[in-house]
Amino acid sequence: MAGLALAWNYRKMSYGAPEARAEAEAKFGTDAFYASLGRAFVTMCAVIPVLFLIEAIDVGIGSGQLDVAGGIIPHRVDGLDGVLFSPFLHAGWDHLYGNAVPLILVGTFALAGGTKRFIWSTFVIVLVSGLGVWFVGDPNSVVVGASGVIFGYLGLLVTRGLVERSWWNFGVAAFIGLLYWYQLYNILPTDQPVSWQGHLLGLLGGVIAAILFRRKRPRPAKPDTTFNF
Repeated sequence: MAGLALAWNYRKMSYGAPEARAEAEAKFGTDAFYASLGRAFVTMCAVIPVLFLIEAIDVGIGSGQLDVAGGIIPHRVDGLDGVLFSPFLHAGWDHLYGNAVPLILVGTFALAGGTKRFIWSTFVIVLVSGLGVWFVGDPNSVVVGASGVIFGYLGLLVTRGLVERSWWNFGVAAFIGLLYWYQLYNILPTDQPVSWQGHLLGLLGGVIAAILFRRKRPRPAKPDTTFNF
């Protein structure tokens, strides 16, 4: 019985309450932090082959057919379903190659902050970016690609670093920004066939998601007010 009690106590201390585990995973340098980061990286790496498979299917049935069927067509009701489907579609292999590595990078650090927060944040980013493009985009265009989500995760990391005082999140976002600084101008209006609206609105969606789903800072323990006589 003593052995069983000891094993149960060890398990309880190892896993702890969800809040304590989440706090440990958010603390840079802890074993829980690196374990969470590793799991997130593996998960994001698993997403990329799915995108390549979808692109292969698109090429196989006739390049561009899936894009038209599942892309965002601004101002058209039959193009509204693209809000959900367009992040999985790409206008050719080059487009997909250009999004794959940034998606793994920013997605890994966004997911490491918690699975539930990641899912809800992604949902907000997709809605803000996709619906925004549907309302303000060029009605003669079909918008596809994960770049709006990528910019959303970047905005999420930067804002999360500020509102949660998590400087490693802010540092990661700054580092990725330095790696891909030449892409940041794509949030500005351009004559190129690039959905700058989706990029800018995705970034905004990330900011909103970081504020909505920010992690509450633990309250300081109350001082012991026991009086001894």
